[in-house]
Amino acid sequence: MAKKPTSIFICQNCHARYPKWTGRCDQCGEWNSLEEEASTPTPSKAQPGKRGTGLKTTRLDGTATPPPRLNTSMAELNRVLGGGLVPGSVVLVGGDPGIGKSTLMLQMTCALAKAHHNVLYVSGEEAIDQIRLRAQRLELDKDPKALDQLDLAASINVNDIATTLEENRSLHVVVIDSIQTMWLESVASAPGSVSQVRNCAFELIRLAKTLGFALILIGHVTKEGALAGPRVLEHMVDAVLYFEGDRGHQFRILRAAKNRFGATDEIGVFAMTDTGLREVPNPSALFLAERHGNIAGSAVFAGLEGTRPILLEVQVLLSAKSSDGAPRRAVLGWDSSRLSMILAVLEARCGLKLGSMDVHLNITGGLKINEPAADLAVAAALISAATGQPTAPHEAYFGEIGLSGEVRQVSQTAVRLKEISKLGFKQAVIPRHVGTATARPKGPATLTIAETGHLSDLVRRFSPAAGS
Repeated sequence: MAKKPTSIFICQNCHARYPKWTGRCDQCGEWNSLEEEASTPTPSKAQPGKRGTGLKTTRLDGTATPPPRLNTSMAELNRVLGGGLVPGSVVLVGGDPGIGKSTLMLQMTCALAKAHHNVLYVSGEEAIDQIRLRAQRLELDKDPKALDQLDLAASINVNDIATTLEENRSLHVVVIDSIQTMWLESVASAPGSVSQVRNCAFELIRLAKTLGFALILIGHVTKEGALAGPRVLEHMVDAVLYFEGDRGHQFRILRAAKNRFGATDEIGVFAMTDTGLREVPNPSALFLAERHGNIAGSAVFAGLEGTRPILLEVQVLLSAKSSDGAPRRAVLGWDSSRLSMILAVLEARCGLKLGSMDVHLNITGGLKINEPAADLAVAAALISAATGQPTAPHEAYFGEIGLSGEVRQVSQTAVRLKEISKLGFKQAVIPRHVGTATARPKGPATLTIAETGHLSDLVRRFSPAAGS
């Protein structure tokens, strides 16, 4: 006799299971995150005498061909995807509310339709009229004949969507906006719950793999910036993309956190305009367009995002500490703990007293920098602000700083030097070459390379004698 379904309580944050409701999840510490869901116990023992089918194995040294690609007609999106959409693949796109995820997907689907690909855009959050109004605002409806292969639908019922996909087997790309709004009748919980998100995603991914269309799922993020829903969702898909940016800035960054068909940590740069997202093929020139080279506390950093070199401006402002409280450390776009470390190294190893001052640091453009190679540029901006002497207007920096004050080498030196010269800079301050494991870096002939072995050498560059 079949057992009756039992109720369990599942944490919507970490997917922990409880037999009864509690106010706080013991696993993740989240309050009021448990929701009741129906669960049917599965038999503990397999049926006797039932055996599976043997696997067909093969050798590792066989021939392999790269997967075919669908050109999205957006170079920045193709870069992040590794060359375009792969048929049968599943891409999860996450980002903050209002950052432009739906705008990006609508522009991409229109571009694919104009390239004669059959596309289906399913929205669970907006009505068809709302999507049409956005298309009119973005001026995507100027060529109606080119959009004959783009179909729109508004539904949250996965069973209805599955029936449509099985009946229309000529689709090349399907966009679901968003996976948190999808609902499966067989799952006894509300849309957005862990069980609904997991089961709806599994059903849609199964259809994509079976029918061979590229599936793009738009996902919500939590207040911490992680994708909402079960963590297994990120393991089920082939690529995870994050759409980042500050809504106060025009720049948007599309970053790959996982990609089975391309490089990870690759980025695409877009600018939000009145007519939608515009691709930025040369972000370095755009990030430095408003830079004033004669201001103390500013330095140019030659960074690397994935395979793309990017030049950014690091700005530092020092002010006297208020009479009460500890010195303030306000950091935008960088790691505040690394700023504290560099301040300590400058004071302990170089004698530069900055610990009692308020420090404000900003990476212009709204981009977030994670690599330690920005240490030298941050130190240069701090020293420049402390001495009141601006950095050279055609000088860029990169290098990692150790606790003893030494400047350590970083990866992809040649690529960074090439980008520095490309933007018209005349000199690069880089770590001193040590050892024979790697060749001494050689930049373009128009670029002068100044090697720095210790942070004290950088401090002497800003001394009055050096500036005279």
